[in-house]
Amino acid sequence: MAWFCNYYQCARCGYEWSDEWSCTCDDDCPHCGARHMSPYESDDLTEVIETSENEFVVLASPETAEHDPDYYEIGRFSTRQQAERFLVTGPELHD
Repeated sequence: MAWFCNYYQCARCGYEWSDEWSCTCDDDCPHCGARHMSPYESDDLTEVIETSENEFVVLASPETAEHDPDYYEIGRFSTRQQAERFLVTGPELHD
């Protein structure tokens, strides 16, 4: 399942916030309650790289994720460059 961090700015009051979800969906302003604000930007967090001790761990959000990313490990590398290269190879090579 895709996972995104969406960034919003309220058209009514100007309040800015972010929210993570499985799509780039509209949200309601938590400050004034204005409805249906569309994200002005989104970061794709479907696959991420985290550090663990001296390694770089590649995590992916599964198709079953709904209310949180529920990440699982798909690779572990000694350098960030190796982890990034692994992600560039495409999902068909590491599913």
